[in-house]
Amino acid sequence: MRLHLLVPALLVGLAACTGDTTPTEPPPEKAPPAKVDKPEPAKAKADAKPEAPQPTPLPADAHPALTDPTKATEQAPATFTCQFDTTQGSFDIEVTREWAPQGADRFYNLCKIGYFDGARFFRNIKGFMVQFGMSAYPDATKVWQKATINDDPVTQTNAPLMVTFAKTGRPNSRSTQIFINHGNNANLDSMGFAPIGKVVAGADIVGKLYTGYGEGAPRGKGPRQDVLGDYGEVYLADQFPKLDKINKTTVK
Repeated sequence: MRLHLLVPALLVGLAACTGDTTPTEPPPEKAPPAKVDKPEPAKAKADAKPEAPQPTPLPADAHPALTDPTKATEQAPATFTCQFDTTQGSFDIEVTREWAPQGADRFYNLCKIGYFDGARFFRNIKGFMVQFGMSAYPDATKVWQKATINDDPVTQTNAPLMVTFAKTGRPNSRSTQIFINHGNNANLDSMGFAPIGKVVAGADIVGKLYTGYGEGAPRGKGPRQDVLGDYGEVYLADQFPKLDKINKTTVK
């Protein structure tokens, strides 16, 4: 049974959104309870509900830190580059630790352990930003979303191609979600969104990432973060197959 046939029922009682977001996204709304028709007695067995899809499992060779953030706490170099190999091609993000030390250290470790590998750019709004950082594997998402880091002072501006951690309105709420600015989003500076680096190669690749789904649900047609957190790649592959994917990250 395809996941899209099951989502209306699965949404009832699902866990809340992971919490990472840029300021324009409201918390997800609970879907209304799915209507369940009572089966006729003679057809009860034939009309039994299909099994729910299984969340995307971790690969056998997954890095141990994917489910244990305490194993990924190295201090980042003063500057480093993380190369993103994607379904559209490769781009490089250069990070300057001095700009935002807490964010730089977290990004460095996420890239090193392959946290982003297999994940998709799940929210991409033309002229605004493209967002990623929810793992393809729910087991990783669920532990890392709780491993928040302290806020950094904002020392740079959210100009085009600058790279910044997403967060909620609460203090010290950054975890794994990242966005790349498409436009000049200097208004985010005063909200505490501290850039950690910038795209220094492959800007054209960033511009090619799929934008067709736009804003996430319930405001737009894109993925729901709560469902993505519970099911991972199986959800996106079934309902949002055009979203571009991160094949592999490499720290250089």
